[in-house]
Amino acid sequence: KHQTLGRAAYVSHSDVDVENKLTVGSASWERPPYCLERCVSMSLCTRVLCVFHHLSFCACADVAGDRAWLHRQQSLPHRPTIPMVARIADQNTSGTPAMTEREASRLDKFKQVLAGPNTDLEELRKLSWSGIPRQVRPITWKLLSGYLPANTERRESTLQRKRQEYFGFIEQYYDSRNDEHHQDTYRQIHIDIPRTNPLIPLFQQASVQEIFERILFIWAIRHPASGYVQGINDLVTPFFVVYVFEYIEEEVENFDVSSLQEEALRNIEADSFWCMSKLLDGIQDNYTFAQPGIQRKVKALEELVSRIDETVHRHMQQYEVEYLQFAFRWMNNLLMRELPLRCTIRLWDTYQAEPEGFSHFHLYVCAAFLVRWRKEILEERDFQGLMILLQNLPTMHWGNEEVSVLLAEAYRLKFAFADAPNHYKR
Repeated sequence: KHQTLGRAAYVSHSDVDVENKLTVGSASWERPPYCLERCVSMSLCTRVLCVFHHLSFCACADVAGDRAWLHRQQSLPHRPTIPMVARIADQNTSGTPAMTEREASRLDKFKQVLAGPNTDLEELRKLSWSGIPRQVRPITWKLLSGYLPANTERRESTLQRKRQEYFGFIEQYYDSRNDEHHQDTYRQIHIDIPRTNPLIPLFQQASVQEIFERILFIWAIRHPASGYVQGINDLVTPFFVVYVFEYIEEEVENFDVSSLQEEALRNIEADSFWCMSKLLDGIQDNYTFAQPGIQRKVKALEELVSRIDETVHRHMQQYEVEYLQFAFRWMNNLLMRELPLRCTIRLWDTYQAEPEGFSHFHLYVCAAFLVRWRKEILEERDFQGLMILLQNLPTMHWGNEEVSVLLAEAYRLKFAFADAPNHYKR
C-alpha cells in the first residue's frame, strides 16, 4: 500500500478515492490530498508527470507517523479534554468556560464600540486583536472582513441585498454542476466535503455538506482564474461555525442544524460565502495555477527562520528537509490542519484585526509556530522522524493561552522584520 519514491514520498492514504490512484508498470501511487489539486482533470500521462513534479509537496505522515503522533499525544501531561469546537474561544485550556470579570469588561467595550451609529473600525480592530467574545464575534467578523458597512442604518439592507444576490447565483449557476465542463470541479468538491473536519459531527450532517458544496461550487465558477483548489473547503468552516452561533446558545459540535429555521440556515450559508470570498480575495494567488503565492510565502518563511533560529534551519538542512514538504500545507490551509478548530477561530480574530492578516501576518505566525517546536525538532535525528513530527505536531490540547503566546511571538517577529525585509535575507 505504501510506495516509497525517494525521501519525499510519505503519502497519506486516508480518504483517497480509488479513481485518484495512479499506476505505472507494476508500481502504483495514490494522490496525496491537498497536494496535486488539479490532477483529477488531467490525462493519466500528465498526472504521472505531476506526481514526480510535486513530490516535494507530499510529505504526509504514513502509518508509522500515525503511531508516532498517537504516542506523542499520549505522552503529554494529562489535561482536561476540550471538544474540538467547545464554545469556540470562550473556553481556555483549563476547561473553565465561566466569564471572568476581565472578559465581562472586554465584552462591554465591544458592545460600546458596536452600539454607535458609525462603528469605529480602527478601535474595533484594536479590541479584536486579543480575541473577540463569542457573543459579538459574528457581527465583528462581518465588519472587519468588509462584508458589512460601518454605518448601522445600512447594515440590514446590505445583508438582505447580499443574501439575495448569493441565492440568485445559486438559481443561475448551481444546476450547471452537471454540465460537462463543470463536472470535474463539482466532483472534486463532492469528494473533499466529507474530509472537512471529519472528527466533528456537525460537518458530517448531510444538510451541512450540501451547504458547503453550494458555497464552494459557486465560488469556483465565479473565480475561473483559480477555480476550486483542495484546501479551500477548510476555509469555510470557521465562518460557518461562527455564524451558527448567531442563532444558538448551546455548544455547536454536536448541534443538529435541521432544528434551525430555514431562513436562519440560508442566512448562515450566504454570510459564510461572502466572508470566505472576502478572505480569498486577499490571498487568491495562493490558488491560481502553480500556486505562486504559496511558493513565495514558503520561500520567505525559509529565509525568515534562517535568520531567527539558524540552529533549527541548519538542522533541517542537515537532514534534507525542504520547507515546501511541510509548510505548503501551512500556507494552503492557513494552519487549519495543524490546530484544533477552536484555536483557528481565535487565530482568525487576530488575522481579521491585522492589516493583511491572512497574507502577510500569517507568515510570522508560521515562523513562530515552527520555532515553538525547536526542542522537539532538534531531538529528531533523521528525515523520517522530522517529517512525522512536522506533519503531526501535538496541538490537540491547545487553547487560548497557547494561541495568545504564538500570536505575541509572531507580532514580535513582524515588528523586527516586516519593515526591514532585508534583515531576513542573506
